Amino acid sequence: MRRPQRLLLLSIGYASLALAAIGAVLPLMPTTVFLLIAAWCFGRASPALRERLRSHPRFGQSLRDWEEHGIIGRRAKRAATLAMAASWLLVAVAFRNLMVSTVAGACMAAVCAFILTRPSHRPDGPGQT
Repeated sequence: MRRPQRLLLLSIGYASLALAAIGAVLPLMPTTVFLLIAAWCFGRASPALRERLRSHPRFGQSLRDWEEHGIIGRRAKRAATLAMAASWLLVAVAFRNLMVSTVAGACMAAVCAFILTRPSHRPDGPGQT
């Protein structure tokens, strides 16, 4: 990989990691999506940094579950759904515009549908991966 491309990916990865840290503290700021972006960037620019994320005691298991099995845990699904509902309510109240509320709600509903249709746990039984 060329140096400018590597530096760009590292910059995006570190910025995403910073946003994930903010999201871990602020209730309406997402954490997981920024961790996934950071892991993707680090995976291409610095595999060692990606492995540090994957082995993190708090977030590593969720990253590994997503990367290996497409799993989103029940707690994360619940938090994402509640955050999107609160965000939609905030948009509806703040803008008081039917078109804006409808478009925002439709986008959030599509994302929510995607999240809710992902598996919540690893497949059980022999022969399943």
